[in-house]
Amino acid sequence: MNTEIILETKLVGDITGKFFIPSYQRGYRWGKEEVTRLLDDIYQNGKKNYCLQPIVVKKDDERYELIDGQQRLTTLYLIYRFMKNANSMFFPEPAFSITYQTRDKSGDFLSNIDFSRREENIDFWFIANAYETIKVWFEVDLQIRVMHIFEYLKENVKVIWYEVGENEDAISLFTRLNIGKIPLTSAELVKAIFLSRDNSVVIDKEKQEEISLQWDNIEKELHHDKLWYFLTNSTNRDYQTRIDLVLDLISGKPEQNREKYYTFFKFDEMKKVYALDDIWRKIQQTFLILKDWFEDHEYYHKIGYLIASGTMTLQKIFDLSKDKTKKDFRSSLDSLIKDSIAIKGNYSELSYEKPQDHRKISTLLLLFNVESVRQNGQNSEWFPFDKFKYNRGNKVVWSLEHIHAQQSEGMRTQEMWKEWLFLHIPSVRSVGGNQDELLQAMSDAIGKTKLERAEFDGLQQKVVELLSVKGNTEYLHSIGNMALLNSSDNAALNNSTFDVKRNEIVSMDKNGQYIPFCTKMVFLKYYTPSEANQLHFWGQADRIAYVEAINRVLSKYLSAPIILEKEDS
Repeated sequence: MNTEIILETKLVGDITGKFFIPSYQRGYRWGKEEVTRLLDDIYQNGKKNYCLQPIVVKKDDERYELIDGQQRLTTLYLIYRFMKNANSMFFPEPAFSITYQTRDKSGDFLSNIDFSRREENIDFWFIANAYETIKVWFEVDLQIRVMHIFEYLKENVKVIWYEVGENEDAISLFTRLNIGKIPLTSAELVKAIFLSRDNSVVIDKEKQEEISLQWDNIEKELHHDKLWYFLTNSTNRDYQTRIDLVLDLISGKPEQNREKYYTFFKFDEMKKVYALDDIWRKIQQTFLILKDWFEDHEYYHKIGYLIASGTMTLQKIFDLSKDKTKKDFRSSLDSLIKDSIAIKGNYSELSYEKPQDHRKISTLLLLFNVESVRQNGQNSEWFPFDKFKYNRGNKVVWSLEHIHAQQSEGMRTQEMWKEWLFLHIPSVRSVGGNQDELLQAMSDAIGKTKLERAEFDGLQQKVVELLSVKGNTEYLHSIGNMALLNSSDNAALNNSTFDVKRNEIVSMDKNGQYIPFCTKMVFLKYYTPSEANQLHFWGQADRIAYVEAINRVLSKYLSAPIILEKEDS
């Protein structure tokens, strides 16, 4: 970043000087909506401090080249012009002027609005319409509004004043900020605080270069997805630069706050109280705390789970850690984890058939996966939060899936029915016995031009009976028959029996697709004792072993063990 920057917040009432719009920019183009929104925002904010987006300028002799912010500054000029015209005895002339490098008449029209000339050119038309919008807005309550707006602009409303050095390529910067639609970020503005040539704050050039290098290194490290997706569920769409995450933690930015420059304003206030060296050390220390959590096996899994499950934000965890010993912090994390899966009643009452239970079951299974990885081996296994959350930049959506399905939920088309039959042919063939008649019927149905629902339902029932362990079906929607799977639009696969899903899981694993640890273990029959193992089925012995594993791994967090309902003999 250029170190010839002057960066400050400046009251609108303190803006003075001559501004010119360079030839590479188009003229004023704000319409009624933008002008009204600006006035409404200023008026409704009242006496609270309020900051407009950056005004980017470059000093050129005794004038400022206005690189970015033309629309806002021109509208502010028109507001001042209207107030002066409304009461010339009380309100002064605007303290700044605006001219155009190649459109002299537009500058004259701006300072002396003549509606009879509105149609002469496009600049006149937009300027006149904006002035008319301002007039209509004020005339709702003229005396009150002009007094308040004048006061607010003088005492409460600020702009971010971003003045670049004389060697800055103004056209390149304008292109980036306007044509490229890449605005100045809070992080860039905070960085500019350290690299500014503002004489009121002195940091020598060597220190500035050191900060710039270290800043870039932090940004680079945060671009490692293993670290980034441990810390947050957000993508680059939420953070234009990843160091914003660290700066937001320091500023204490509320999760729901959408004010674009909230963090910059907080740092701008901090520099009035603390030395810049101290602020920079705070940034470094905060990042190192996050790195320490990432590299600590226990912190990584417990904090990572709380964030991934949506139980806690990084900001809340960061605030919780302040002024706590490591022992107390670990205890607090354990309490939060226990609370995250706490339910009223017995865990065995959780059911997929109750929509309100879906999140509870999903959260419990996510914790089971994370804790299984954490407890597996000598701290050598790490749950991959990056793979769990995103795949090639796309958010992964996990859903609760029946390990063994016996229904045809969501299967309404012939294509789905035929695909379901096709997927189950290998499993029917592998169970043994004489299944020739059933296999032939399935094959015939797949080949039909029109497959009737009744015929499919009959075949499906026979296949499910063949591939299911005999007994009641009360278990079907309990946690003993649920796993986390990548959400799919493939209704045929979602409604498949255990053996078909097992084959698909094995195929996905061979192709390198991420499958949660416990989901993979379920379909590999990891939890089931060998003497009770039936490769093609998901039966009572499997469910008991699965639930016992959940009870064992999560014993520290479950208020009571999960009880599996018994089947009829």
